[in-house]
Amino acid sequence: MSACVPTHAAESAHASRDHEPHAPPPGKFRKFRRFRIAGADVSASIAVFLIALPLSLGIALATGAPLQAGLVAAAVGGLVAGWVGGSPLQVSGPAAGLTVVTADLIQQYGWRTTCAITVLAGVAQIGLGFLRVARSALAVSPAVVHGMLAGIGVAIAVAQLHIVLGGTPQSAVLDNLRALPAQLADLHPAALSISVLTLAVLLLWPRIPGPAGKALRVVPAPLVSVAVATAVAVFAGLSVARVDLPSWRSHALVGLPEGPALGLVAAVLTITLVCSVQSLLGAVAVDKLASGRRDPSAGAVRSDLNRELLGQGAANAVSGALGGLPVAGVAVRSTANVRAGAVSRNSTMLHGVWVVVAALLLVPLLELIPLAALAALVMAVGIQMVSLNHIRVITRHREILVYTTTTLGVVFVGVLEGVAIGVAVAVAVALHRLARTRITHTEEGGVHHVRVRGQLTFLAVPRLSRALHLVPQGASTIVELDGSFMDHAAYETLQCWQDAHAAQGGAVEVTGRAGTRIAEPASSSHSCCRPWTAWRNHHCDRPQEAPQGEGQPSGHQLESGISAFQRNTAPHVRSELARLAREGQQPSQLFLTCADSRLVTSMITSSGPGDLFVVRNVGNLVPLPGAESGDDSVAAAIEYAVDVLKVRSITVCGHSGCGAMQALLTTPPGGARTPLKRWLRHGAPSLERMAAHEKEGWARLAGRAPADAVEQLCLTNVVQQLEHLRGHEAVARRMAEGALELHGMYFHVGEAQAYLLTGSAEAVFDQVTPSPHQGTPREEPPSRVKV
Repeated sequence: MSACVPTHAAESAHASRDHEPHAPPPGKFRKFRRFRIAGADVSASIAVFLIALPLSLGIALATGAPLQAGLVAAAVGGLVAGWVGGSPLQVSGPAAGLTVVTADLIQQYGWRTTCAITVLAGVAQIGLGFLRVARSALAVSPAVVHGMLAGIGVAIAVAQLHIVLGGTPQSAVLDNLRALPAQLADLHPAALSISVLTLAVLLLWPRIPGPAGKALRVVPAPLVSVAVATAVAVFAGLSVARVDLPSWRSHALVGLPEGPALGLVAAVLTITLVCSVQSLLGAVAVDKLASGRRDPSAGAVRSDLNRELLGQGAANAVSGALGGLPVAGVAVRSTANVRAGAVSRNSTMLHGVWVVVAALLLVPLLELIPLAALAALVMAVGIQMVSLNHIRVITRHREILVYTTTTLGVVFVGVLEGVAIGVAVAVAVALHRLARTRITHTEEGGVHHVRVRGQLTFLAVPRLSRALHLVPQGASTIVELDGSFMDHAAYETLQCWQDAHAAQGGAVEVTGRAGTRIAEPASSSHSCCRPWTAWRNHHCDRPQEAPQGEGQPSGHQLESGISAFQRNTAPHVRSELARLAREGQQPSQLFLTCADSRLVTSMITSSGPGDLFVVRNVGNLVPLPGAESGDDSVAAAIEYAVDVLKVRSITVCGHSGCGAMQALLTTPPGGARTPLKRWLRHGAPSLERMAAHEKEGWARLAGRAPADAVEQLCLTNVVQQLEHLRGHEAVARRMAEGALELHGMYFHVGEAQAYLLTGSAEAVFDQVTPSPHQGTPREEPPSRVKV
């Protein structure tokens, strides 16, 4: 993964405006500028505060710490981590992922020593930040990370279930499971009713339909659920345990650590590991979430991960010193912060201020909250940590063994031990995959086939050598390589055998996975050919192929390609296609582009089966509604995509060197009305639009003017066809509902570069650059393209 470079442009500009580096001239007063906070940050901070307040109390309850410790951690996480940290939009505080670890430390060492462990973990994080090793944490397998969180979530849910039922949890998961039957036999109706009410509101609040539901969802579900449960408990006079916040004068602060040195070191390492990994992965996820916001004024957010590690370390040191829980980046609050429109770290810091105000002024109100409501809230958070979406993605990448092992290790052994077991299993699986290469030798019709499936490394050289020596001297041989890597040892073995076999009169053909011939890996004349780029390899065969009709049937290439698909690709995609056949197609986008053979939609959009509903025609034209008969195909596809498939976006994609646009420019009017001419009449409005704006240089491509008239017409045509799309009744209706977006795209074939339409009053196409987080499998890996 490429390194993220911090770009705090907005903050730097703000600092440069508010800072006066030079003294004013004599006789003049210094001009002070007012510190301003964006309104979006204020509203976002309130939304985050309303979520953080009940969750902080609930997490403190789940750990067995003083309830004030949750408020201290939330305030310090907002103020210290928000100010020092390198991820401006990430919100830090007491995290559910630390609940099991902290509860175990409190049980084993007591509260004051746990605070000291938190301080030492913060110091360790600061040291790691200065060593600039933050990115190394991202090398941990996502299956290990999600397995760790899932194991912690299971432990939280099982423990809090006892409080939901009106009892008291044990310290270990197995003890809680053993005690569950007895707890079910001794239910406390009041506590159970409050918990069920909390969970019901938490589940149903986000699902209130209609405009009223949209307005009500401004208030976070966690706050509403706890508030409703508290109101019912108060007005019904239920006898349930409630929040007890002693005076801040008696609040326990950090003490000197007491206990065996080895145990304390292990505890510090555990807190450091869990806090650091969760915070760094959260920062990466927040960057992705912020970069996908529609509001361009918000700007791009790119975290400085080493600075974020320093900020988290400082927050943990301060929180532990003040008697607070360990601090880490929290996904729920960070997501709410981004979605509420926060634009800077001021939102995170303000949320910390609101927590301080509530801790000082709202104590009587907070003490009305039933503990059962907080337990139900934290139990729901624990259940959500076992993400079905993560399990599906991990299963698809064949990492379920790592995930399951880590989860069970965390549940039954401990967090640090479970993570160590998961890392060991992940390394073993990776080595197994690297070493597992299947090499077979068969004879078919007098031709010997040596097939290699997997990575060809030195570990597979003995098996490769045995298979090659089964080929008789002088025999015709095909060596098929199906892998993305060949090391030097394997290459030397294959090359030496190939030279020796050819010297003895044998014929050797080395093919890729698609069954097409590839050249010698070091050949400069065919350097484009690689076994892992089968779609390009047919270019290497053309000079040696017989002309069509001389020695080969016209369908030979198509039949060969289909045969290669059935042999190599079909076994890998059969299960996915079977699922799509059962469930039906559910594409999120309609992609309308030209029929040009150089536009491979799946390649330029990184999409697969079921992702795009594609319409291709000459010139990527969209006939206006009510056009002459014979043009209903495109309109029918649009209607089907919008009304039946319920796509959420439509993209019109033009391209460079479009033959249809050249024909529009060069074909004189009149003459025979051929089918092509009748179709191209739908491009006439694009010609008129280009002529109307010709003097202003209307169409722009990444800051430059079009190279020629054809490119200008190609760009203009994309904008014009989007106008035609808006004229279709189904499209206009869904756009009015806010359920459909239209996008323009231009693909320059020669540059292999995509451009997206960003201008509204002008046709401005901006270059699409590679994402800095491409290939970072964190919170939710993107499995579908978003055009």
